[in-house]
Amino acid sequence: MTRIILVRHGQTEWNMQFKYQGHSEVDLTPTGVRQAERVAARLANEPICAVYSSDLGRALKTAEHIALSHHLSVTPVKGLREYHFGEWEGLTFQQISERWPEISVDFFKNPDSVRVPGGETFGEVKARAEASVRKLVDLHPDQTVVLVSHGGTIRTILCAALGLHLNRVWALRQDNTAVNIIEYYQETAIVTLVNDIHHLSGE
Repeated sequence: MTRIILVRHGQTEWNMQFKYQGHSEVDLTPTGVRQAERVAARLANEPICAVYSSDLGRALKTAEHIALSHHLSVTPVKGLREYHFGEWEGLTFQQISERWPEISVDFFKNPDSVRVPGGETFGEVKARAEASVRKLVDLHPDQTVVLVSHGGTIRTILCAALGLHLNRVWALRQDNTAVNIIEYYQETAIVTLVNDIHHLSGE
């Protein structure tokens, strides 16, 4: 059994402004850095053998805090990037709904079938993310591995593990530095934890 600990990155400026980030590079806020430190402390006693991350800076910086606690380096994995929001990146939902009223509604009602202008579909995100996860599972049999990624991408990985249709992707909450755990067996994936942020109590 391979145990995968999925962690969302810490808070960014665009998180605070409710802007869509996607593939854009947005730095962690001071709060986001503290969140990364707290999740690192929370995972310090886990038997982690490797730390992987999306190649976007906000995820890499979060992963570096976790890796430091285990004297490990972080390996970037492009397949763990966030959903590519195309022309929506840097905009708020209000701005998006004014410019793309029909697509913005459908994006939440039927996310599986929607491609945002210039961006991806959730099916494409799931395919690349799940391929990356499966490769790492094969690379680390009987070990515990951390993957730091993004809210949308983690949701697709959880949908795959739970056998959920991607139209249920928004039913899975993902807060900043949320911890999720999936155990991968030969033919089965068992989700043992979702969106746990108890390390942020008092934040």
